[in-house]
Amino acid sequence: MHSLPLKLAPGSDLRLSLEELAQRDGISGFVLGVVGNLTKASFQCPGQADPTVLEGDLEVITLNGTFSPEGVHLHLSLSDGACQVWGGHLEPGTIVQKGVDLLIGVIEQREGSPAPQSSTPRLEIAVLPGCPWCSRALRILRTLDLPHTVTTVNDDAAFQAVQQRSGMTTFPQVFIDGSVIGGYDNLAAMQAAGELDALR
Repeated sequence: MHSLPLKLAPGSDLRLSLEELAQRDGISGFVLGVVGNLTKASFQCPGQADPTVLEGDLEVITLNGTFSPEGVHLHLSLSDGACQVWGGHLEPGTIVQKGVDLLIGVIEQREGSPAPQSSTPRLEIAVLPGCPWCSRALRILRTLDLPHTVTTVNDDAAFQAVQQRSGMTTFPQVFIDGSVIGGYDNLAAMQAAGELDALR
């Protein structure tokens, strides 16, 4: 294992930044430490249907869990302006305020172990930071343990590139084998019909 420092700029999505790093560099590991603050936090509490969302001056206390090209499993705890502590499963839509400094432990592949899969997952999803329908779509994919790649649309150029590809202006945008299938409603309908199982 080797350690890797990671600095997230204001406006970055904490969860999506780690997902993108793991997918882009093909690395797996875990979070060793974190210091920073947030303007918005989205986290899933046990037994709740939807994530809890807090906004304001939020201080990160801990971030624990693992990441890999196949996905992340992270638990966040934080305090609000009244020093009340909150926590749960980290969700997309958790936005960095002034900065977040992470130290991550990258697991080095052992000699003789299987090489990482080079094939691209059949399922892709384009999301907007803070979009609740995007969070729900990503939760479906994680719940079903479906391999997928995530494109986060952070600026006009990325928006235009995704729009040209899909012909859509709403998010999320879901692609299977390079072809757009629609948004959250289409994905949820495929889940209900059992049509997503073949993508595992």
